[in-house]
Formats: sequence, C-alpha cells, structure tokens
Amino acid sequence: MTDPTLTIALAGNPNSGKTTIFNAITGTRQKVGNWPGVTVEKKEGVVHRHGYDLKVVDLPGTYSLTPFSIEEIVARNFILDESPDVVIDIIDASNLERSLYLATQLRELDCKVVFALNMMDMADSRGIKIDARKLSELLDVPVVLTVGNKEKGIDDLLAKAVELALSGTPPPQKRKVRYNQEVEKAIDSLQHYLTTHLGAALPYHPRWIAIKLIEDDAIIKERLAAIAGEGIGVLLATAKKQRAFLVDRFNDDPEIITTDERYGFITGIIKEVLTTSPRQRVDFSRNIDLVLTNRFLGMPIFFFFIWAMFQLTFTVGAYPQDWIEHLFELLAVGVDHLLPAGWVKDLIIDGIISGVGTVGVFLPNILILFFCIALFEDTGYMARAAFLMDKIMHLVGLHGKSFIPMLMGFGCNVPAIMATRTLESKTDRILTILITPFMSCSAKLPVYIVLAGGFFGVRAGTVIFCIYLTGIVLSILTGRLFRTVLFRGADAPFVMELPPYRVPMLKSLMIHMWDRSKMFLKRMGGVILVGSVIIWGLANFPRATELHDAQVQETARLEAQFQSELKAAPAHSQPEIEARREQALAELSQRVKSQQAAQSLLGRIGQALAPVFKPIGVDWRGGIALLSGFVAKEIVVSTLGVLYAVTDDPQANALESALRAAGMTPLSALSMMVFVLLYLPCLATVAAIRRETGSSGWMFFSITYTTSVAWLMAFLVYQGGRLLGLG
Repeated sequence: MTDPTLTIALAGNPNSGKTTIFNAITGTRQKVGNWPGVTVEKKEGVVHRHGYDLKVVDLPGTYSLTPFSIEEIVARNFILDESPDVVIDIIDASNLERSLYLATQLRELDCKVVFALNMMDMADSRGIKIDARKLSELLDVPVVLTVGNKEKGIDDLLAKAVELALSGTPPPQKRKVRYNQEVEKAIDSLQHYLTTHLGAALPYHPRWIAIKLIEDDAIIKERLAAIAGEGIGVLLATAKKQRAFLVDRFNDDPEIITTDERYGFITGIIKEVLTTSPRQRVDFSRNIDLVLTNRFLGMPIFFFFIWAMFQLTFTVGAYPQDWIEHLFELLAVGVDHLLPAGWVKDLIIDGIISGVGTVGVFLPNILILFFCIALFEDTGYMARAAFLMDKIMHLVGLHGKSFIPMLMGFGCNVPAIMATRTLESKTDRILTILITPFMSCSAKLPVYIVLAGGFFGVRAGTVIFCIYLTGIVLSILTGRLFRTVLFRGADAPFVMELPPYRVPMLKSLMIHMWDRSKMFLKRMGGVILVGSVIIWGLANFPRATELHDAQVQETARLEAQFQSELKAAPAHSQPEIEARREQALAELSQRVKSQQAAQSLLGRIGQALAPVFKPIGVDWRGGIALLSGFVAKEIVVSTLGVLYAVTDDPQANALESALRAAGMTPLSALSMMVFVLLYLPCLATVAAIRRETGSSGWMFFSITYTTSVAWLMAFLVYQGGRLLGLG
C-alpha cells in the first residue's frame, strides 16, 4: 500500500516569495522540466507531510489569469485541466491590493484555495497591519500567515492545505466578486444559454465561462467550439450581443469593466482588513536604489559587480580546482598501473579521463558563477540591472526587460532563449533571441580559464571580464543593426517592477546554484564523455604503426641510457636522474601522440581547414577543437587536451604548457577567446532558436551571422595586434 498523493499548486505574483516557499517545502527534492508543449520552466517536488505524499507544483508567477502571456495561460490551464486538490495563493502582505487581483480570479475559477499571507515581517516593518481572520471571513478562504525566507508558518500552511483538500465540500460560491447589475444580467443570460444548450458537456463552471465570453477570451471560445460544434455560431453571436450591450451602456470594453469591478471589490476588502501605522518608517530599498540606480553611479557599480563576479570565479575557484586535478591525476595513475599497454588503456586514460577531467576541473568555477547569478536574482538586484540597461537597450529598439534573458545567458543560452517568452512583442522576442548567443554562457568559461590563466596570469580575471563585456557590446550593436534593417518599428515601452531588496537565504542560493550546475555534470557524463571518446578515436586512427615501433625503440634506448647513469651515479644524484628520465619519457610520449594526431583522420580534416583558421592565429588542432564546440562548448577544452597530447595528468596547467610549447602566444590566445565568445551556438541552443522562433531560417541565419562575426572580430584582434607589435 502506498500513501495517497495530493497535488498542491503554488500560485502568486512575481516577487511574492512563491519560489522561496516552494524551496522551503521541497528542499532539494524537486525536478525541473518544461510544461507540455511550451518552454516555460516547470518545477515539481514531492514531500511526505501529515500522512500524505504531497506533489507540489510551482506555477509560473503571474499578476493575473487573463490569457495574454504564456505564463498566465500555463497557470490557468493547469488549474482548470489538471484540477489540483488545492491551490495555495502566495500573497505579498506588503502589497496586498496588487496581490488580491490574482486571488479574486482564483476564487472565480471555482477551485479550492488557501491564502498564504507571506512576508509578514516586511509588512510589519512598513507599519502595515492585516486582519487575517477578517480577510478569511470576507472571502470565505483559509488564510495562513507565513515568512517564507525564515520557514515560518510553512507547516501550518501545508496542514491547512491538506485539511481543505480532504474536506469533501465543494468550493464556496459566495464571497466572490459580484459585478454591477448590467454585467450580472449579461452573465446570467449567457450562463442560462450554456446550461440549457450544453449542460453536462461544459468543461468548467458555467458562470466562469460566461464571464470569459464577456471578456472575449479566445482560448475559451476555441474549447467551446470543440464541444458545441455547429451551435458555436449561435453561442458566439449571443456573447457578441451581450458585449455590444455593455459597450453601449458603459462606453468601454467589457474586459476593462470587469477589471474595474474586481478592483472595486478589492478596494472594499482593503478598507476592511488593512490598517497602516502613521509612524514614519525608513524605506531601505528606496534608499539603496538612490545609489544603485543612480544615473551616474548605477552603471559603474553594475559593471564592478560583474567584474567582481568573474574575478571571484577565477581566483577562488582555483583552490578546489587543484583538488579535482589531483583526483583525476590519481585516477589516471591507477588505471596506468592496472591495465596493460594497448589501445584500451590509451582510450581510458587519454580519451575518457583526460577528456572529461580537463573539463571536470572547472566545476568549482561553474558553481561560483551560478552562485553569484543566484545572489543577484534573490537580492532583487537583477531587476535593477534591467532597469539600468533600459536606456542602452533602447538604442537597440528593445527595453530593459529584454536584458534579463541576456543576463541569464551568462549561465546558459538555452533557458535564456526560453525566457524570451515573457516578452509581449513577437518582434522583441525574435530580436532578443538573435542577440542572446553573444552573451557568454558558462560552457565557454573553461576555455577562457585555460587560455586566460595560461597566458595572462594575474590579469586573467580582468581579461575574462573584458571578453564578457565584448559580448554585451556586440549584442547591442547587432541589435541596433537588426532593428534598423530587419525589424523596423516603434520601440516598446518599458514598465517593470523593482522588487524590494531582500536578504537571500543560503539554502535558496544553494538550491538555485545546484539546479543549474546539475546540467554541467550531466553534460560531463553524457555529451562531453561521448565527444571525448569520438575525438580520441578520430585522433588515433588509422594507427601509424611505424611511429609506435619507433617509440618502442626510443623508449628502450632511453631506459638503457638512464639505467647506466643510475648505476654510475652516487645515491644523492639518483633522484635528479629519475626526474630527467620521467621527463624524457613524457616528452617522447607527447611527441609521438602529436605526430599520431597529425596523421589521423582528425589531423587530415584539421589540416584541410587550416587556411580558414590561420589568419586568426589558430592552428589546425585549435580549429578542430572549435568545430567540436558545436556539440557543446565544454568539448573545446577536452579536444584541445587530446589533440595537443597533454600528459596522463589532465590538469589545466599541463594543457596550458602544451599550448605554449605548440607556439600559441597571448595574442593568438586572445583571438581564440574572442572566436569562442562569438561563434555559432551549441547544438542545444540552435535547437532552442529553431523552437522559439518557429523558423529554420532564423536558426541558419543565427549560425551564419554569429560565425561570420566571430571570424571577423578574431581576425581584427590577431592581425591588428600583430600590426601593433603585440604578437
């Protein structure tokens, strides 16, 4: 016997603390995916509380359930079609009037609802007092007080939700919004027609359907058409007649009339349940914004924060990186001792351990980067960044809201492109999608760390910051070009709420960081592992037997030479001779592997493409690594490790040494970083572009344009640097 499962949906406005409460309930026991048919993020978690398995679903944050945006449609459809046992509406107690609009719409959906008056501590600090008992009586809904970031009231909230789900009583029909007399007449007329002609076939409560017909809801009309068949024409004509009557009566659209009526209902509730203290209070968020969004100081502070993020990522991440390097080194040594010489041993050490290990050592850097991004989001600074960028984005013909998906691109371009669904204009969405790949994702970070760390030393963090800044600048210039040539039209207005600053919860930050980092780990065990094995195979076949025969002979000669030196040398000199012996054998192995790669299938392909990459300072091995990055950008590093024949130690330092030994200079390293920043997106991003734009044409355009810009910019960096004597 398994415990019964109850489904609980969490609804609420953006910045109401909904995700904080979801994390407080589910912790790490959650999974992330997409809603069927759409690319809005879907979060679910299952916990065992009060004798039941509770499936908690975090609905997209919305201000209403009017189906204008994809988030509103997803939230409404889930409640209507999936029929959760109870809906918990997270209400920001410090913004009660705004939050109650969604609450009144949830009551109209005829579902079981519990209100969570969240952030009560913030309301108290603002001198706001809410009579929760009175609010519960007025709306006939259970109300629970919570402080999500301190996990206060969470258990009471779940207990009340379980109690309501098991009550067996239908949702109360009283205490809902009652519209004015003329609107109610129109609702009654349509409701009567619906019950008379469709009756039991109606998918939802007839009163709610009547209200939606008055509001000219396109989705509801489509669903009724599937049920009513030929009778839909009469039904829609009846609804049109009622709408025309209301327009004539009020000289306004029925949607505006019903919205005004709901706000009138809310105003009456507010007067009954809310009181504010006359005492003066300090609005800390407003005072902080006087500095952080200042027209002169805001932008320098923003760029300082971004610079500090990459400096922290590079410097702090170096310490745990050493531990992971040693772990892979020990693994390689262990395999070396366990397996006999042969291609299987070479595959495991040079293909799998070296390929995956070369990327795996950068996990700490990825974790730190995602932690910083989560910090920006949870404190409320991410919205300020969009506000600051609004004027700059208007140069592109976009607004600051488009900068949020671009900032998300620092983590991964795929969810960043998916996030453009929140933009109202299709033109804005496509334009934002096309410029987002210039925002450097975390998968490119290992390439920057190898090249910047190996060739720029203590300035590596600053160099990486400049690379990211270059991506921002080029995305803006590209946007301006596209807006002028491809997407002519008026700029969209920008209205965006600036949520209050909050002290982030460490638990929430860690959950956000881990959710995003799991993707990196999955890629290590999937596409990077497979890619490394394929690259190793192409770089080692056909086998050049003469090279390996010569290696055996040269190895025997070196062993004999050093054995004779050891016999003749005093004891104190023997460690130095052993060190020279190991170095000579390693150099021989590296030389043979490099020659093998040059004669392999991969080498032949690379040498055929060498003329394309030579003008940007990248040799044939670097060119092959860049091509492999189409699958996943992390593979660039593992491919470099295989092709430059680093030793059995998969450390980043070994790769950097091999790159320098092969003739790479700081200028060519910078050129390669610029190319990696800008060239064609990875396979997953390309698929996301195709899906979100609904066009293969835009997908191929993005591939062609980004790669052309990448080659041109890398050419200017490399050849310009040589002209200036920097090469």
